[in-house]
Amino acid sequence: MKFFKRLLTSILWLIVSLGLGCVLAIIGAGIYFAPGLPDVRQLQDFELQTPLRVYTRDDKLIGEFGEQRRMPVSYDDIPQSYVDALLAAEDASFFEHPGIDPKGLARAAMELATSGNIQSGGSTITMQVARNYLLTLDRTFTRKIREILLSLQMEQVLDKQEILELYVNKIYLGNAAYGIGAAAEGYYDKPLAELDLPQLAMLAGLPKAPSALNPLNNPERSLIRRNWVLLRMRELGFIDPIQYQAAVKAPITAHRPRSQYEVNAPYIAEMARQYAVERFGDDAYTDNYQIKTTIDSRLQASARNALVNGLIDYDTRHGWRGAEETEIPSSLVEAQEHTDSQGLEEELSESPEVMETARQAAKSSEESVEGIDGDVSNWVKVLDRTPRHGPLEPGIVVDTDGRQMRVLTRDDGVVTLGWDGLDWARTYHSAEWRGETPANAEAIAQRGDLIRVMRTEEGDWRLSQVPGAQAAIVIMDPQTGAIRGLQGGFSFSSSKFNRAIQAQRQAGSIFKPFIYLAALHNGMNAATIINDAPVVMSDVGGDWRPENAEGEFRGPTRLRVGLYQSRNLVTIRVLQSLGLDNTLEFLTNFGFAKGRLPHGLSLALGSASLTPLEMANAYAVLANGGFKVAPWYIQSVTHGSQNELIEEANPVVACRECDPDQKTVALDGKTRRIAERVASPEEMYIIRDMMRDVIEKGTGRGALDLNRPDIVGKTGTTNDQRDAWFSGFNDDLVATVWVGKDDNSTTGEYGSQAALPIWKSFMGEALRGQPESMPSRPDDIVKVRIDPETGLRLHNDQSGGMQEIFRKDNLPDYKPRSIQPELEDSSGSQGTGTYDAIF
Repeated sequence: MKFFKRLLTSILWLIVSLGLGCVLAIIGAGIYFAPGLPDVRQLQDFELQTPLRVYTRDDKLIGEFGEQRRMPVSYDDIPQSYVDALLAAEDASFFEHPGIDPKGLARAAMELATSGNIQSGGSTITMQVARNYLLTLDRTFTRKIREILLSLQMEQVLDKQEILELYVNKIYLGNAAYGIGAAAEGYYDKPLAELDLPQLAMLAGLPKAPSALNPLNNPERSLIRRNWVLLRMRELGFIDPIQYQAAVKAPITAHRPRSQYEVNAPYIAEMARQYAVERFGDDAYTDNYQIKTTIDSRLQASARNALVNGLIDYDTRHGWRGAEETEIPSSLVEAQEHTDSQGLEEELSESPEVMETARQAAKSSEESVEGIDGDVSNWVKVLDRTPRHGPLEPGIVVDTDGRQMRVLTRDDGVVTLGWDGLDWARTYHSAEWRGETPANAEAIAQRGDLIRVMRTEEGDWRLSQVPGAQAAIVIMDPQTGAIRGLQGGFSFSSSKFNRAIQAQRQAGSIFKPFIYLAALHNGMNAATIINDAPVVMSDVGGDWRPENAEGEFRGPTRLRVGLYQSRNLVTIRVLQSLGLDNTLEFLTNFGFAKGRLPHGLSLALGSASLTPLEMANAYAVLANGGFKVAPWYIQSVTHGSQNELIEEANPVVACRECDPDQKTVALDGKTRRIAERVASPEEMYIIRDMMRDVIEKGTGRGALDLNRPDIVGKTGTTNDQRDAWFSGFNDDLVATVWVGKDDNSTTGEYGSQAALPIWKSFMGEALRGQPESMPSRPDDIVKVRIDPETGLRLHNDQSGGMQEIFRKDNLPDYKPRSIQPELEDSSGSQGTGTYDAIF
């Protein structure tokens, strides 16, 4: 008996000692960490932030970043059913505990020790508020201790209603929604007060995994989570069995909201976001900054449409790569049978009825669509969560019948694709090889396949697909360098990579005008003769034997012809005669970084890897008459509700009419600095005139359709047709287009085939109704007749020849006059063949 008394006493003292130890540990932790803890009282005056907003130059919204779509609500506006659902899902004892739940923390610690991960959590709502508002999100024990201490303090300063209000307005609930007010609008397009019990339970289940469990991305998984929340509400007495039975059978009613932006310019909006973060840090997302860009909404729309349609046309020429997904179950009941349960272990282990009620809810989510037999609820959900890319709508094949296909679309129901919209779908094998025309619609796609469809200009439907190639287009004002339009790819939703500013691709022949301009700058003229003949040069990897595109050589060639016929050997010999160092120095005047240009004669062929923006900027200098402008896109930055001006652009600008000594000029009501002139007006006029021949006689002849004598440009194609380019301009507008593949494989097309049509489509729309805009001829430019074979000037009494333009001080020599052989015989000057040799 005494033994048992002593044992009991020992156990009692052990328990007391452990308890005191824990208390002392908590006190010690509090003493140690207290000095570094943030003041929880700041939460009493906490103001929710306003997102960063990005606009076009004409004040149209193109982007919002940060705590966007936040719609704060007060505690009194929170439906009691949502409070109950949230407590059931996250913290059932919230209104009883002092900020922490010892049992929950012990359970989480035990799970961590035994399984290596935590399934049931351990953080109270108070602890989550402390973490979200006052701490970082790093997963460390130190942060957890600070979180616990702050939670205990918070419960002394704030009441439970204030803590819960802070929580529901801060939590991220997926679909770009922060807080329950924004989530209600984002998922259901309703105010929070109008949501029913199943919808509120769905939202309450989202904090655990807002992306993996939301009803748009994963409807089957979200049903399991929602019905587990409803089960917990029943067990806790928040709802009765009748309410429970009705709620767990309710279908999913969430749907994807439409874009709230006025202009589709996501790549430039992302550029502005990055600028704001570099400038203001994380405050950019919360402190009500507004950025006005230089983007013109009309030109941006035209540029984007031209690029998207051009890529679709390119892709159609190269064949069908197949459906995006296959064998998609039509009903949610079928889809539920294949649901991945990873991450839902807690919910499924709670009770077997969770899965059963989820199946019932899936069955009650049945949807019928006119023209289709049976339940298509899963098809509808798949289409709702599949993003639209440009004009390409997602669709699911319903059935095929000979040479037509019926497809379910999100917005237009069942549509029928006739053979005119299907017969292009020859199987893609490579960029140069397609299969035979399909025999029927079934050979293209089958029931349950996810495909893309689009409307034609005539209003019919045709099969399409997300293009296998990519493109970029940059539009600039050459007088100021302002970017007026930019599209960095086919679809921002499918790829955030901004090829306009990030893709460094070989420039090919669109680089050649700058080599020819360097030649003019160093004393050559448009009629200078360069030999188009083979050349062999020693290189590190052996001899280099460059060739022309056609593999032929044409002998003595005038500079003008060398440019518009894009003769590689002519350009190489021009660069060789100028000298690499001299030329590289000259090229820096056009915004090219010297260190990124190859130090070799391959530079003449456009071997430099440059971005479309860099090429557009260089062409802007050609377009404005030789003034070194630089690209810019931030017009102004304002702050706060009073739109306090923080930054305003002050670019250098071109001014052809200004006096050479003039430093500033008035433009758009502001005084601007005049950019440095890097080439003479005469040189710029001649190179522009030479480039016009690319349109009239060379690879840019497709642009003649525009019937605009004021436009000039140059095509470019790199080795193996990996990159296709066209860059061109008039006085008012520069546009550069690149087409290629992200993996650097061949496009199978030249610049005139892939890039020029996009450029032409944009320019045709952008310049519609605009007057011609081209420079006047400088006084020092004269036009004389030359012999096209020799480039020499002809005397007035010499017949034939052609007109060419020159600087007055850089005219070619006269061609010697030729005389008749009889005159040579009689004069005794045989073999000279010239009039001057005799007289």
